[in-house]
Amino acid sequence: MVMAGQGVISPVLPLYASAFGVSTVMVGATVTAFGLARLVTNIPAGLFADRRGRRALLVGGPIILALGMTGSGLAESIWVLLVFRFVAGFGSGLYMTGAQIYLLDIAPENERGRFIATNQAALLIGVGAGPAIGGVLAARLGLAAPFLVVAAAGAATAVYSFLALPETRTPSSTAEKTENPGPSTQSPAGQPQSRRALFLSAPFLAIAFVSFSVFSIRAGVRQTLVPLQLDAEFGLGVDDVGFLFTALGAIGLVLIWPAGWAADHFRPATVIVPTGLLVGLGMLVVAGATSIEWFIAGLVASAIGSSVTGPAPAAFVAGLAPQGEHGSAMGMYRTAGDLGVVISPVLGGWLADAFSPAIAIGSLAGLMVTSAAVFPLAATSFGRRNVVDDRELRAS
Repeated sequence: MVMAGQGVISPVLPLYASAFGVSTVMVGATVTAFGLARLVTNIPAGLFADRRGRRALLVGGPIILALGMTGSGLAESIWVLLVFRFVAGFGSGLYMTGAQIYLLDIAPENERGRFIATNQAALLIGVGAGPAIGGVLAARLGLAAPFLVVAAAGAATAVYSFLALPETRTPSSTAEKTENPGPSTQSPAGQPQSRRALFLSAPFLAIAFVSFSVFSIRAGVRQTLVPLQLDAEFGLGVDDVGFLFTALGAIGLVLIWPAGWAADHFRPATVIVPTGLLVGLGMLVVAGATSIEWFIAGLVASAIGSSVTGPAPAAFVAGLAPQGEHGSAMGMYRTAGDLGVVISPVLGGWLADAFSPAIAIGSLAGLMVTSAAVFPLAATSFGRRNVVDDRELRAS
């Protein structure tokens, strides 16, 4: 329900914002405002989940998201829209951080990739079906209608979370931390490791760079520049863009199950490097496309790459995180991605205005290729993340 909301507005938001008569940079700022709110929310939400529990995030987040979407749909100026996009991003950050931690609570260590993939499949259904719904709503009822529908979905999500999701935070782990306070935690290898040391470690920085690049492509290219290009260069209407985005989401839905299996059975670099390169190379095709056929071919290639990458980065972070610190680790990991959401739409919009959309798309695609290429240099010593490997590490 939450990600269906994001899908519903994805083909509409750039056109909705540009209707206020603003530059491409300001259109990108509507995506940035959402990402900025999530950026400042992820780490506090993760710490809150570790100390107070997950349920409050799963119920409160969708309520705040609903308020933000309602205000966005009723906005009468670009500045009011930016404020309520920030509110919506704050609610989304609370919910998504809580949901990922919740999954790690209930997942066996050797099935983390598949549990995350199950959740991502649900997200892909929402993101896949959402754009077509949003395009039809906008074409029939106006550009503001999708935001109000998303607000209703957020309210329904909050009710469902309250009724159906029990708390998964265990009091025993909290008590143990209280009895043995200190700045250090235990790494998966059984060695003392502070949060700061984890976040500054080469493997974590490498996966954070990958996450930053993936989210930069999603927010800066797909959510901001692609709808504008399809409208301006190829004459596609908002409903056509919606159906195209739905088709791209269907690719992810087909591939997410093998992606989860791969995350549990192969070394992280084996999954992340080729798929990350495919995302970047697909977007380079989009940047240079002179026909709608090549433009869509590049989008399809990028969608395949991002779908197979899927759960591997999050499963990698879960393997890095010490026991009892999943909240802070996932919060920091999500922050790296949302930093891409904050920076890339405005940066891409500026590059498009100053030079051309092709240069903007190509620049962000180059960032994706670079992050995928350097990842194995930092992660070669961190092998397949499953129970067998964890036992071997502890034994050594």
